[in-house]
Amino acid sequence: MDGRRPLISARHGLVAAAHPLAAQAGARLLANGGNAFDAAAATAAVLNVVEPFMSGLAGMGMATCFIAAEQRVRVLDFVTRVPGRFPTGRGEESSRGGFACGVPGCLAGWCELVKTHGQKKLMEVFAPAIALARDGHLVIDHPGATLLQAIAALRDFPCYADWCAAYLDEGSGEPGPGFIMRQSALARSLETIALEGPEYLYRGELGRRVVAHVEALGGSLTRQDLETARPHWLDPVAVEYRGLDLHAPPPPCEAFQFLLTLRLLDGVDFAGMERDGVEHLDAVWRAIRLAAGVRIAHNRPNATMLAGLLSEPQVAPLRARLREAAPVEGPTGPGWPQPEDPAKGHTTSFAVADRHGNVVCVTQSLGGLSGSGVVVPGTGICLGNFLFWSDLDAQGDQPLLPGTELTLPLAPVLALRQGRPVLALGTPGSHGISQFQTQVLVQHVDFGLDLQAAIEAPRARLWDGRRVQAERRIPPATLEVLRARGHDIEAVPDWSAKLGGMQGIAIDPASGVLTGGADPRREGLVAIP
Repeated sequence: MDGRRPLISARHGLVAAAHPLAAQAGARLLANGGNAFDAAAATAAVLNVVEPFMSGLAGMGMATCFIAAEQRVRVLDFVTRVPGRFPTGRGEESSRGGFACGVPGCLAGWCELVKTHGQKKLMEVFAPAIALARDGHLVIDHPGATLLQAIAALRDFPCYADWCAAYLDEGSGEPGPGFIMRQSALARSLETIALEGPEYLYRGELGRRVVAHVEALGGSLTRQDLETARPHWLDPVAVEYRGLDLHAPPPPCEAFQFLLTLRLLDGVDFAGMERDGVEHLDAVWRAIRLAAGVRIAHNRPNATMLAGLLSEPQVAPLRARLREAAPVEGPTGPGWPQPEDPAKGHTTSFAVADRHGNVVCVTQSLGGLSGSGVVVPGTGICLGNFLFWSDLDAQGDQPLLPGTELTLPLAPVLALRQGRPVLALGTPGSHGISQFQTQVLVQHVDFGLDLQAAIEAPRARLWDGRRVQAERRIPPATLEVLRARGHDIEAVPDWSAKLGGMQGIAIDPASGVLTGGADPRREGLVAIP
């Protein structure tokens, strides 16, 4: 045995998610006649239960979907706007409490997937999450470690008592070996949502309770913010790479950094390079830095500007810089955080494919670790803190203005070959998302690794200046040469959760066989119906 996870393949459906129970829930929907859209919503809802510190119905996210009936890719954007009464220019910054609470978007997104393209009723879709929330689940490994991190991060905030009531006071009490997390309040909320629909939150009693609690904590969320929150179907942005048409969410989402990185690497011949060798890693890291600099300098581009940024006249000079000997400095600014920020980057991603040819790739988050930390009493609902990701200075680079769209680095990606989907790929990681997507895609497409092996391959995270965090599985001699080339490398553990939690699906266009990939850096699992 080589220690690798086995390849999981199927003909009639597959789910790859960051937690086994979530992947199994999605697969169960597929087995019971649901399609990829039903299974995606079921998987997302179970992740709310088993990874409540990463994502939930009050978070935000995006889904990139191949809709078989329409033979096209579309993006569902459920990233909501800044509350209309947000105090512009407020001179303080807080990632916790009422001030940090944004408008819930995930529930609207999940329900839109089911309503527009699904085949099941909400009660059937949410049934696995309701049962797990009510009965409880064993918290171990990565979720257990994350629970302890959340306790340490939140214990000094006034919202901690309500948070504890939701996650610690039922069942076994304080976490330890054998801790069972039960969330009966969340089960009741999900059950009523399944009966009444998303309007229970966005126009009904649940929404009134959420707004009243946030207002009492000094937040700016209003009933109008909830009532006007709507997911939006968008056309993706696409580029070609090695015969693949890669589709990602459009701006204000920052996924175009990933597409630009591939445009730069399209001029690199990896065929003669050693995999994970100096030339391979140097080219990829330099391309990532160059693309990030463009994204930060031209954030939120309109369609015309974005087409220019991805065009050959703009890309060619950047490709030339890849071949220069001089080191490439990483950009600085709010879009490329200088220090490691443990309050950001707690996100999850998953992918679903069904027997009908539909493919859904979702990335969703609460923003930071347990979001704002605000759990509305009696509901089990934890509110996100994506407002903390922008600039509170109205004159800043990414000003946080009332009613405006948020700019987030989510990048669920679909690849098509000759009009047919062949790859779905997504990961958490904040501004590392586009970096990790690039590294895995090069391993899979350019070096020919199967998807599981590509996900398991060692990765790196680039920061400001020349700083790089690289997994120790990269040979020390290779890292030394890369240091000599100007990369300030810090070796991190062989398998580091700092470097994402990739989940994906590869599809053989000839046979239709689905192969899943799940990241061992998280609790990832591939499940089949």
